[in-house]
Amino acid sequence: MTNFHRRARIGAGIALFTTAALGLTACATGAETPAAGSDDVDAAAATSVEDFGSFADLEEAAKAEGQLNVIALPRDWANYGEILDLFAEKYPEITINEASPDVSSAEEIQAAKTNEGLDTAPDVFDLGLTVALQNTDTFAPYQVQTWDEIPDALKEPTGLFVGDYGGYMSIGYDSSKFDAPESLYDLKDAAYKGAVAINGDPTQAGAAFAAVGLATVQSDGTLDDFQPGIDFFSELQKAGNLLKVDVTTATVASGETPVVFDWDYLNASHTADNEDWKVVVLDGTGYAGYYNQAINKDAPNPAAARLWQEFLYSDEVQNLWLKGGARPARMEAMTEAGTIDADLAAALPEVPSETVVPTEEQSTNAGTLLGEKWAAAVQ
Repeated sequence: MTNFHRRARIGAGIALFTTAALGLTACATGAETPAAGSDDVDAAAATSVEDFGSFADLEEAAKAEGQLNVIALPRDWANYGEILDLFAEKYPEITINEASPDVSSAEEIQAAKTNEGLDTAPDVFDLGLTVALQNTDTFAPYQVQTWDEIPDALKEPTGLFVGDYGGYMSIGYDSSKFDAPESLYDLKDAAYKGAVAINGDPTQAGAAFAAVGLATVQSDGTLDDFQPGIDFFSELQKAGNLLKVDVTTATVASGETPVVFDWDYLNASHTADNEDWKVVVLDGTGYAGYYNQAINKDAPNPAAARLWQEFLYSDEVQNLWLKGGARPARMEAMTEAGTIDADLAAALPEVPSETVVPTEEQSTNAGTLLGEKWAAAVQ
């Protein structure tokens, strides 16, 4: 059984994130959208279902393309496997091409640039906030039918990118080898020699970025300056406790990464492969965050890309995020409407009473600082 150390439960699971308002300036696409229902709809310029005429028209346009290129979607990440399989079952006319499931957010953007103009380019992205903010010129604006039920704090105003599922930064550990860490500083102890890993490079991967954010606020710092978090991991490196191995389900199952900073829903999933795996969200200030969906402005299958977005923000898939232990973006609205899976919602673990989420400015500044300081701090 996963062991969570939390102080308060958040009912709807979304209200705390309203402090993370994006406040981005609306961007004009410069493209003219054909009249709704016309035969010559330019899917690449469509900003909503209305531009296709109806949802059925969008479905038909996507089926005519017959392909959907996704990237960086591990099947054991927040229930993506079941979500991908449901789309394939619902739309057998559309072949899902799953590329490079374990790459970082930054590598998703690089793949789009490398494959620009090719039919192998990704149609859609799943990104950490910092990378999303840095690459808005890569995205096409689109507002799904459930747009009004997504909190303003989780969406760029024109729909260039939109938060979809989230959770809390946590520490997972093999309880057969280690006691539960009660504070960040326990991890500096010699007992954790060569044992502590983070999920990726914080200059590229959202989960690793959040690990530094958590270390910052747990070190009495603020999200205005990630230096305390960088210093913590530098000290962990000097103590010989930082393990530079990319975390995967396989490394956890094999014991190669016995202590892991990662999102709570990802850490919790490892109990399926290691019955001794437990998860802690430290007392004190918690760090929360969402992953964002975006459409490649040069998507080779633009209608399928937009159908995928509609699918992800449907009631059915929002509940599948919840089944994966993550908190869906529409959770509050669905709770009010009675469409949330109440049993899954009730099973969510307790979380810290004080939680922080980086704003646009804080994320941008932290990304710049990490780019300047991280490599030298942990070499």
